[in-house]
Amino acid sequence: MTVPTIASAKDGIRHVFVRDMVLVASIGIYPHEHESRQRVRINIDLGVADEAARAGATVGADEISRVVDYEKIANRARTIVSTGHTRLVETLAERIAESCLANVRVLSVRVRVEKLDVFADATSAGVEIERRR
Repeated sequence: MTVPTIASAKDGIRHVFVRDMVLVASIGIYPHEHESRQRVRINIDLGVADEAARAGATVGADEISRVVDYEKIANRARTIVSTGHTRLVETLAERIAESCLANVRVLSVRVRVEKLDVFADATSAGVEIERRR
């Protein structure tokens, strides 16, 4: 089966996301970035297996045990950001993606990490990655 990027009713894939989480991170390669923390914005998009949709049900059981808990995804991202210094936004994005793919229901993940205070004349600079199981 080819895994769609984010969501597909036909393939039973649900889109779960965490939007615009702003955290303070120790990140960067320059000496001044090791000395002070900076704001990053994180967006996470998951393609999640939806067994109820795959089976043709329009309404599934209202049970947390059958879904990916976005609070856990957000908390993992917070933990990753707060765990020591990271040199590259690419590395931070990869670590977050890897933590999401640890959940067997997650088929694909897209992570965007943006530094918000890098350039006076730009809203942000960063990276977006997509990984699949």
